[in-house]
Amino acid sequence: MIQRVYEQAKKMATASRVIVATDDSRIYAAVTKFRGEAWLTSIDHQSGTDRIAEVARELPDYDIVVNIQGDEPFIDPAAVDEAVRGVADDPSLNVSTLCVAMGKEQAGDTNVTCVVRDLRGYALYFSKAMIPNDRDGDCDDLPLYKHLGTYVYRRDFLLKYATMKRTPLEKCEKLEQLRILEHGEKILCIETPSDSIGVDSPEDLEAAEKIAGNG
Repeated sequence: MIQRVYEQAKKMATASRVIVATDDSRIYAAVTKFRGEAWLTSIDHQSGTDRIAEVARELPDYDIVVNIQGDEPFIDPAAVDEAVRGVADDPSLNVSTLCVAMGKEQAGDTNVTCVVRDLRGYALYFSKAMIPNDRDGDCDDLPLYKHLGTYVYRRDFLLKYATMKRTPLEKCEKLEQLRILEHGEKILCIETPSDSIGVDSPEDLEAAEKIAGNG
């Protein structure tokens, strides 16, 4: 699966270098076996973003760093390119990510991360619970959004993120992006029509294998 994610990342028009950051020697060996670039990082990181920051610290020549999570084998390179351009084109923006519209049944899956946005597309909150909650059942026209496991960071902010204290909601929800919101920073959440299966369960893996087999 990690090779599939790597190959999708290499298809990005905006990517000049693709690195797998891992603390697992088995993953490192697998990546080097297919001739990808891999870095072994500290085992002490609390999140994938902290891990990416360790690598970014050694790469001062790159202004923008993209974090594609290793469980996103079907992430759309063109969609990630759009998220990169969102940061590149707006000097005031430090972080962008992706979301896709979904139905209530999918939103109720606790393996799915929901996101709600303000009217300009900035994330208000992320949760494994279904948000927003349609209390009275009369909000069928209100869109529900699934967060996709990709982040685009301005490098300077990424290094700052790694120095921020972990926050209560981040710890509660086990969602690293909440650290950014709780510290008062903004995340632009760009809607894409391209869904992606994050492999978070045996059922997800089975579905991913079927898609890969047909592809």
